[in-house]
This record gives sequence, structure tokens and C-alpha cells, in this order.
Amino acid sequence: MAQQLTAKEPTAEQIADQRIYTQFGVTDYEFELICGFLGRKPNYTEIGVFSVMWSEHCSYKNSKPILKKFPITGPRVLMGPGEGAGIVDIGDNQAVVFKIESHNHPSAVEPYQGAATGVGGIIRDIFSMGARPVALLNSLRFGRLENDRVKYLFENVVSGIAGYGNCIGIPTVAGEVMFDESYEGNPLVNAMCVGLIDHDKIQRGVAKGVGNPVFYVGPATGRDGIHGATFASVELSEESEEKRTAVQVGDPFMEKLVMEATLELIDSGIVLGIQDMGAAGLTCSSAEMASKAGNGLELYLDEVPQRETDMTPYEMMLSESQERMLFVVEPQHEAQAKEIFDRWGIICAKVGKVTDDGRLRLFHKGEEVADMPVKALVDECPVYEKPSQEPASFAASASIDTADFTEINDLTGALEKVLASPTVASKEWVYSQYDYMVRTSTAVQPGSDAAVVTIDGTRKGLAMTTDCNGRYVFLDPEVGGKIAVAEAARNIVCSGAEPLAITDNLNFGSPEKPEVFWQLEKSADGMSEACRVLDTPVIGGNVSLYNENAKGAIYPTPVIGMVGLVHDTDHITTQGFKKEGDVIILVGETKAEFGGSELQYVLTGEAKGRPPVIDLATEKTLLNTVLGAIQQGLVASAHDLSEGGLAVALAESCISGRIGAEVNVATELRADHALFSESQSRILLSAKPEQAAALQSLLNEQGLANAAIGTVKGGSLTININGKSGVAAPVQQLEKVWKDAIPCLMK
Repeated sequence: MAQQLTAKEPTAEQIADQRIYTQFGVTDYEFELICGFLGRKPNYTEIGVFSVMWSEHCSYKNSKPILKKFPITGPRVLMGPGEGAGIVDIGDNQAVVFKIESHNHPSAVEPYQGAATGVGGIIRDIFSMGARPVALLNSLRFGRLENDRVKYLFENVVSGIAGYGNCIGIPTVAGEVMFDESYEGNPLVNAMCVGLIDHDKIQRGVAKGVGNPVFYVGPATGRDGIHGATFASVELSEESEEKRTAVQVGDPFMEKLVMEATLELIDSGIVLGIQDMGAAGLTCSSAEMASKAGNGLELYLDEVPQRETDMTPYEMMLSESQERMLFVVEPQHEAQAKEIFDRWGIICAKVGKVTDDGRLRLFHKGEEVADMPVKALVDECPVYEKPSQEPASFAASASIDTADFTEINDLTGALEKVLASPTVASKEWVYSQYDYMVRTSTAVQPGSDAAVVTIDGTRKGLAMTTDCNGRYVFLDPEVGGKIAVAEAARNIVCSGAEPLAITDNLNFGSPEKPEVFWQLEKSADGMSEACRVLDTPVIGGNVSLYNENAKGAIYPTPVIGMVGLVHDTDHITTQGFKKEGDVIILVGETKAEFGGSELQYVLTGEAKGRPPVIDLATEKTLLNTVLGAIQQGLVASAHDLSEGGLAVALAESCISGRIGAEVNVATELRADHALFSESQSRILLSAKPEQAAALQSLLNEQGLANAAIGTVKGGSLTININGKSGVAAPVQQLEKVWKDAIPCLMK
């Protein structure tokens, strides 16, 4: 086979003899496998292609055994893991399409573009399925905001998300931000997109039909993002700053044009297969499309639009330049496809054809420069069963009594400290930078338990949220995994929606560390059990490993993105108290549970002990009962109890409703325990006085602990414990503490 190599590229013999392949993350064992598949030593282009396709980011070689644990089917699931995004039926020939993905390492070294291109990539995953994107969400983690580098990362990540989403005209409606020293130096930037589609418009990334042409769509290819997938599959280091070229550069205006043209192309009905060029660019899209169809592909690289001179086959195949797509049509539809993209001012170039030989063959300057089996690239990457070991600290922490701290006498002061903690504080500084009202379908804006967007022409809506408490998962991965799913479902239900399914983003440290792999295993066990009990299958997601800093691995953070269906817009519910005189009802049992809590973090600066326990059967009953009560019109407001416990939930409901509350909690617990414990399966409801008895009767019928604890009233929040004064503060004062916390730290 002839090979076209530049002077800078080592020969196949040099790659083998000097072990150059190890620079790309390929092990000696993997190199021998590659040689076996090829029947010879790979050249520079081929080892580059194999290295990205066999990276963790593309192949999931370390996490596939874990992913098999998840339930992925259900009566509503139309498409599960394996395509650009999962799809769930919502009735009336409509479906919701959604997925979450990470851009952690790029955001650590180039925060604006790292975050922006993370948003752009997840949008392409949605519209490549044929769906119209209707909402964006994000889940972010940073170190302490007292750190100047953290402030820089936070500010620029938020700007990158806003810059891309606002320009393309898709509302950013929800998200979460948590701050902890664990994430210092390795922030987490997870982006989620939700779209709508009719059943007959669903697309798949397949290269169908031998002889059919393959088209490249989008801006010209440059050298940005080369080896981005490999970069995402290793730990960050001092040298990572030098890898800014592995971070792509986004153009949201171009993506808007590509999106509209692609959706028009799909509406025309001529597309046989389409996929975005995400991780590993042209390599991944071409190889995966060929593999899923059981075919091969020839690419003529001279036809690939290039914005830089003298690009090599290696550079063109591994570039992750943004806003690009690959699609297949039949020859008779070439002119129609090109006309659509010409009208939108988008490059549309024929760069290859589908073959029947099962190989990915690359041609450049009249020479064949690579010849690789598609099956080897996509399906034959070795899968590793990594050693797993419970950390010694896990057993030791079981004996820690997290409720054994000096009793807090100034409960108002304690509430203000927790409200001022950046994790709990208002995120208005963040979401005020997002255009969350574009398209005018946003019914519930950022700041409530879940966002809701309405569906044009129907009385239905989609509720959506992202959730995970990494501290809980760190203290007990299995329990923390359960809680992550349960809290997401609780937020969906509190918005008046039926939970449908999840997409997950598994953010963990290095799988080479047995203790980290144990965290991954156990959290997946917990998530899987919760998904089964709560009927929320996993329809797709992302794995982001090797998230480490100088002190070790980040907190294990399996972020849950969940979407729910609002069956009637009359059911939409928010967390804010509504009217004076409404009765406040606490549903669920409160115990003295502080492991991983916000109060513990405020008091000690660390997470220790065990997280709250959770009973999934109780959680399921709670969710079904509260959703039923909302649908019967018995609930005025609903708010999940999470970070900060009852005191924070009451404060947030007052602040959101711009009204006060008088509360008296009867409990056998200490006052500070009753107010700040983060016991699970609890929801704060309010109801009109004439409906409160019916609501409590419904809760009692289902065996759910509940108590009427107060009344919506006045302009202050007063909380008495067993008749004794606990918290007393004007709502405006609490709101100022809550709203000013992050802006003050960012000055």
C-alpha cells in the first residue's frame, strides 16, 4: 500500500520502534492488537485514527462493563444508547430527544471556547437525530470561589455557555452549580440539550447503500481540536495548558445555519444517514456510520474543505473543527441536497462513498494513505475490567456521627450562612447571562425545581433538570447514585410532570486507580436500582474519566439529566408560596442526617461520615402521590428538600413567592437538626386552606409521613421549634443574603 507522508511524520517503523504510539495514549498491548488487525504496522495517519477511536472518550473501553448495568428499555423508549441522543415517546406522534455530554478538560485550559463548543456539540447531537432543539441545560462544578483561578474559570465558562446558546437562539432554561475544593483545577462542564421530533422524522447515523455518496457539510476544516478525544481521556497536568490546540473554536452563527439547513434536508425525506462530527471529527463520524450499517467507506481527503494550507491526512481526520456534519443520500438526490445547503450559504462537498468491503480507506493526492477495518476501529477496541477496591476511608467513615456537633443557638445566623454558601446561593448571576425566554415557550424559568417549556399546539409541556450531589457520592457511591436519580425525579414531579427517562454524565477520576473504579461501579449500582424502581430508563449519556487535580480525584459526580412530561399545562407547579393563608405541609420524615450536607460543609469545610439514607419504595410512593395531588389541583406550590434542608426550602419558597411564612415544627430532634438535616424523600407543599385536608388525607392514605407546619403569611419567615423561637427574619433580608453571595465573591 502506498503511503503519502510528510517530512514531519514518522514512518511506520519509527512509530513501532520508538513507541511513538504511547504519546497518543495507545498501550503496547493495544499496539500489538492494531498490528494484528492491519496485518502490518500502522502508519502515522492510521495510528492517529486508532488512537482516538480507542480512547476512553470514544470507545468507553474502561466503562463499558459499568454501562451494561443500566436499564435502557421501557414502553416509551424509542431509541436508547448508541445513537447521537436518546428518544422517548410523549404521545400524539411526538417524541422528546435529549442527551448530556461533558467538556471538562477543554474548559479547564480554555474556559470560554471549551464551554461554548460543549454547547455546540450537544446541540448537533440533537438536530442530527432530526429533532428541533428547544432547550439547553448545564451542570457545572468549580473549586472555591475565593480562588482567583476558579473565578476566572467560572466567569468564562458561563460566558461561553451564554455566548453560544444566546447566539443560536435556543433558551438555556435550567442547570446547577456546585462549588467545592475537590473540583479545583478540574472543573466539570456538562451540557444538555432537549429537542422535539415527530416519529417519522427520526434519523440514525448510518452509511446506507453501497455506492451512495457521502457529503461533508459545514465550515472548512482547520487544525483546531486535533486529538481532542485523546486529550479528554488523560489526566490534566502542568503540560495541559500547552494543549490549547486540542480545544475547538466555536461559531454559533454558523451552527444556526447548519442546523436550519440540516433540518430542512431531513424534512425533504432524502437522507439515508446523518451524524455530526463531534469527538474525533471526521474519523468518528465516518467509522461509526459505516459500522452501524455494516458497510465500508472511502474518503477522498483532497475534497475535504480546508481553511489551512498543507493539511495532512492525519490532521484532517483528527481535527475537531466545529459545526460540521456528515450525511449520505442516494445519487439521484445529490443536486437537491446541495441546493438546500447552497441556499443557506453552507459548504456541501462530496467527500466519499459507501463501499461493501467493511474498511475505512483514505485517499490523498492520488494515493491511498490509510486502510483500516471499520469493525476494528469501532467494535474491537479491547474492553478492560479494571481492578476495584473499596477505599480504607470508606469503612472508617462509617463510625462518624455527623449529627454530633455543637448545638447551634443562632439559627437565623446559621440559615443566612447556608443561604450565602455559593452552592445554595442564588444563581441569578449565572442565568441572568442566558437568554432563557427566546422562542417564547419557557413556562418556568431558571430558579425553580425544574424548568418547563411548553409544546406548541398542545397543552403539554416538558420539565427538565440536572442533579447530583458529589459529596453524597463520595461518602457512599451506591447511596449517592440512588439519591442523584431520586432528587432529579423529585424536581420533575415538583414541577407537575411525570418523570420519563434520564441521560447521565459520569464524571470520575482516573479508572487506573482501583478506589476510583470502585466508586464508578458502586454509583452505577445505585443509579441502576433507582432507575428501575422509579421507571426512568437510561437512554444515553457520556462518560468523563481522568478528572484529577494535584490533590487527587474529583468527587465522583454522576450527573443526572432528567426530562418529564407535563400532561396538561394546568399542572405546572413552582416552588414559590402563592397566597396569604395557604397551608404549608411538610411531606416525609426528618432524621438527624448531615453527612455531605451543606451545613456540614459550612461548619467544617469538608464532607465526612455517611450521606442520608434513602428508601426507593418510599420515594416512588412519594412521587406518585404528590404528582397525583398536583394533577387533582390540590397543590399550590411544591419544593424538593435538598441542600440546606427544611430551613433553606422554606426560605427559597418565601423568596420565590415574595411572601413570608409562619412555621411551627413539632419534633423530637434538636432544633438545628430539624432545620438543616438533608433527609431524603421530603417535599414542601402548600395548599389552599379549603384543600389542605383533602391533600393530607391523600398523603395519609399512601402511608406518607406529613404535617401541616405553618401558614403563608406576612413579610417575614418565622420558624418556631416546639413552640420556641428558632428563625426570625424579613424575607427581604434573607433574599439579599441569598442573592448577593455570588456577585460579592466575583468582585
